Amino acid sequence: MGAAAVGAVLAVGLATTTVVNVVASESESHRIESYGQRVDVNGGKMNVFMSGTGENIVLLPGFGTSSPVLDFAPLVRDLATDHRVIVVEPFGYGLSDGTDRERTTENIVAEVHTALEALGVDRYVLMGHSIAGIYGIEYAARYPQEVSAFVGIDSSVPGQPGMDAGFPTGLLSAAKNLGLLRIVAALNDGYSDVYSEHAREQMRMLSNRNSITPTYLNEMTHIATNFERAQGTVFPEALPLLLFAVSENAQNPDWLGLHERQAESVRDGTVVPLPGEHYLHHTHATDIAEGFRSWKAGRSL
Repeated sequence: MGAAAVGAVLAVGLATTTVVNVVASESESHRIESYGQRVDVNGGKMNVFMSGTGENIVLLPGFGTSSPVLDFAPLVRDLATDHRVIVVEPFGYGLSDGTDRERTTENIVAEVHTALEALGVDRYVLMGHSIAGIYGIEYAARYPQEVSAFVGIDSSVPGQPGMDAGFPTGLLSAAKNLGLLRIVAALNDGYSDVYSEHAREQMRMLSNRNSITPTYLNEMTHIATNFERAQGTVFPEALPLLLFAVSENAQNPDWLGLHERQAESVRDGTVVPLPGEHYLHHTHATDIAEGFRSWKAGRSL
């Protein structure tokens, strides 16, 4: 087959995937189910889900999580038996609106706080996954009277290697518009079998909707600068830290060491290694909930 013929086949294929993507996105927009409540934040609507009663735990997602509420569901179910668990979906995540505001750490932190303030939530344990570890440092420094402790779920750490790399945002945007990302997601959604097929379908549809949007891409482009600005920062010395971290990270052999040194930077820091992958709350929800309760029992937060 000649080059011209190959090009023609590729063009037809890409045209087909593009049309399929547009049609599927329209269909999915009517099948995505609502949950939580929408709160006014800076002229937009931010989605927040609350479950249970008791002392407050605020959960923040890692970067790009399609639906923080559905993603954290196994952990929320366990923690909500004796706590009030509040899952915040920042702009661009879950059922929250997108935004034109720059996705700096400062803006993201301020927006999350505005949502909690609107709900009258003013004292809580801040619990976050992945990049929420970077946002959490800024959050705890800015609102020390509200945050009683920080709990990290394989949370990011200032100075971790590889966070100064650029991302091919233009290529990713093109791949989404051509429907190629939808194909990749369909082949492997990455969700654990702890989720029902219905929940997995909802997360897939929300991922198709929310990934590679302008809000998503803006946060992606700010990752390097947000990490750069966090370089050398630490949690307040008096803030108790509990850090669940992957015990073996092939890409970063010093991953556990980074968390141990972070824990040593405060008066009361604890690291709990867990086997597995980055999304520990998918496979270790019970371990995290029980570990948190055991840790908390010896402290007045």
